[in-house]
Order: sequence, then structure tokens, then C-alpha cells
Amino acid sequence: MKKKLIEVYRARGEAEANVVKSKLESYGIPSIVYSNAAPSVYVFTVDGMGEYKVMVWEELADDARQMLSGEENNPNSP
Repeated sequence: MKKKLIEVYRARGEAEANVVKSKLESYGIPSIVYSNAAPSVYVFTVDGMGEYKVMVWEELADDARQMLSGEENNPNSP
């Protein structure tokens, strides 16, 4: 059976995506950051261009979403 990656978070920039990736990995959930955007000195998003997706293995997606939703409700989260 082939493993499938699932998007669990969509960030507006690389830095935000890397913070989310680090949070997931600190909870033992391996993740990758994926983007179609070419590296640029200008930060922009237009119709999904320039967005970064944080992806995890399908079997870990529910745990990742649950952890992220808890972080979003935390007043100390970014």
C-alpha cells in the first residue's frame, strides 16, 4: 500500500509554514512543507500562488489537525 500525504495547514509564507512544521514535529508528527512558489524576495499570495502547504502522512492527519486546532485556540500561538 502506497502512503499518501495530506495537507493539514496552508500558510501565507515560508516562515509561517516552518513554524507549523516545527510544532508538528515537536509532537512527534513528521511533516513536510510544499509549495509551487519560486523563492522570491517579495512575499505575496494570489489565488494560491505563493502559499505553502504543510503535509503529513494520511494516518497522522487527524492527530495533526487536532494538535493545530488546539494551538490556534491558545492565545500564545502565532
